Amino acid sequence: MTIKEKIEQLRAELHRHNHNYYLLSAPKISDREYDRLLKELQELEEQYPEYMDENSPTMRVGSDLNKNFTQVPHKYPMLSLGNTYSESEVTDFYERVRKALNEDFEICCEIKYDGTSISLTYVDGKLVRAVTRGDGEKGDDVTDNVKTIKTIPLVLHGTDYPQEFEIRGEILMPWEVFEELNREKEAREEALFANPRNAASGTLKLQNSSVVASRKLDAYLYYLLGEELPTDGHFENLQAAQNWGFKISEAVRKCKTLQEVFDFISYWDVERKNLPVASDGIVLKVNSLRQQKTLGYTAKSPRWAIAYKFQAEQALTRLNEVTFQVGRTGAVTPVANLDPVQLSGTVVKRASLHNADIIEGLDLYIGDMVYVEKGGEIIPKITGVDVKSRFMIGEKVKFITNCPECGSKLVRYEGEAAHYCPNDTDCPPQIKGKIEHFISRKAMNIDGMGPETVDLFYRLGLVSSPADLYTLTTDQIKGLERMGEKSAENIVAGIQASKDVPFERVIFALGIRFVGETVAKKIARSFASIEELEQATVETLIQVEEIGEKIAQSIVNYFSEEKNIQLVSRLKEAGLQFTRSEEHEQVSDTLKGLSIVISGVFTHHSRDEYKEMIEKNGGKNVGSISAKTSFILAGDNMGPSKLEKAKKLGIRIVSEEEFLKQIL
Repeated sequence: MTIKEKIEQLRAELHRHNHNYYLLSAPKISDREYDRLLKELQELEEQYPEYMDENSPTMRVGSDLNKNFTQVPHKYPMLSLGNTYSESEVTDFYERVRKALNEDFEICCEIKYDGTSISLTYVDGKLVRAVTRGDGEKGDDVTDNVKTIKTIPLVLHGTDYPQEFEIRGEILMPWEVFEELNREKEAREEALFANPRNAASGTLKLQNSSVVASRKLDAYLYYLLGEELPTDGHFENLQAAQNWGFKISEAVRKCKTLQEVFDFISYWDVERKNLPVASDGIVLKVNSLRQQKTLGYTAKSPRWAIAYKFQAEQALTRLNEVTFQVGRTGAVTPVANLDPVQLSGTVVKRASLHNADIIEGLDLYIGDMVYVEKGGEIIPKITGVDVKSRFMIGEKVKFITNCPECGSKLVRYEGEAAHYCPNDTDCPPQIKGKIEHFISRKAMNIDGMGPETVDLFYRLGLVSSPADLYTLTTDQIKGLERMGEKSAENIVAGIQASKDVPFERVIFALGIRFVGETVAKKIARSFASIEELEQATVETLIQVEEIGEKIAQSIVNYFSEEKNIQLVSRLKEAGLQFTRSEEHEQVSDTLKGLSIVISGVFTHHSRDEYKEMIEKNGGKNVGSISAKTSFILAGDNMGPSKLEKAKKLGIRIVSEEEFLKQIL
């Protein structure tokens, strides 16, 4: 067997196992054996790149190279559906169809999954393009990200599929994944995703496809388009697509009468609560494609389909207590603690009350029976009180005036809804939160430490500031709770290794309010040292790209406080990188004032390396082509839409070789 034949054999075998596991839920081999086969294929593809295939099972893991999305026109417009909210409106739709057709027809009823729409194009049985809905006329090409979704086939089964066709569906984030992701974001005090739809949409637009792969997205496909589809029946086409390897919902029914439609709606209005993904209604479609064509479209939606939207799910439960949590920034969040209640597939015990204004508007008392809702399947919120059921209620719920952790008087800044604890030097959650931020992966990335370790060290008086980490020794921490000698050595080694973290991440690690990763990078490129930054004025700072007055004032305020100056001083003494390294220095003005788009696959350097070269030579990386683009640095396989737009705007295309000559 030749190398090429071996690679093709492994690919076919892995595609088959993917189908068995993710579509049929009937794995034939163990996870360990699957991983062994995948690793063998990866090694062969690395060794023999001439046999690379864009639809190889190895593409499922994604890439950590950034990719800018290109706009792609839809061959068939992706229109939205008209919404109905009552049985009478469904009846009106049914009657309109009956009168317009004046012949027998069937309605295909399907679950309306609440995710982000996607259009997939297959040619010769292989996935060639995945495009978001966008504005309906054009969308973003997210093919690389979609290839990481294991329920979407890269290569189809069988041989009876059309030579080219489009299939549309919904990209979804399962409830279980969504809740875990939000738990992680809550621990980092990041804004939570409001619902799985937003989480799926946000994930699909991430630039790093390896992160997309880690989010475990799912997909249901629900509509075929093309010139040579198997049958005239929409329902029958879905059954054929299922045989080709697509994940088609089992919750699809062909109905001959209006009563059958209502029976389907009634059943799923209850049963949807047990689905592993979010849903918000039922879609009704005339089954015959010929009849769909006869009925046609309005300007915004098809006349042959409509969506019936479920009422937002609501539950009534008792309010037992309101507690107040203090975060890293000192923001105080009120949380309602409830009797457990089932809501949209999950057990709800807590709901956010957001701020003092929300509490006042609800007029809450402890012991009240409150309505909890996941409107559109969002994070639980209290929407009202059953005043009629009030008896033997407790005290009126009021927002606290003092910090529940340290007793400090809370403050509310002008223009903000939240209350804050101003005692950021002695308030335990704030201190621990700042240390947790400091050690996090995108900041100092200290291995072996997490929130539990920080809490342990803080309780024992070993650390009360990020600077204290650099005085820890193995002898101090070995033998502590769940802390062996090896764990202690790893933590101390991780702390020492963090001294090599570059200036931009050290700035981010300081936790200056409003200074995120991107702003920290801009600061590091504009100020050569922490001393320069300490002396910067608001006027100087707002000259830096992406820094407005709000961020500038926050930076100035940070360095005006003695405790922060002392922290930076101690971290300097510990040996952290507080100056811009040579590798981040601008080396020339060759590309000064130029806006450059990178597109294609490169030979000599990675895309990230080229981005860094552009910045180091004074240029600016931009993600999309416009009249202001100076030139396009183009590798192989540049997207056709980008090429067409560049030609239309008369923008110069520069090869790798030309670019390297220009800057060297």
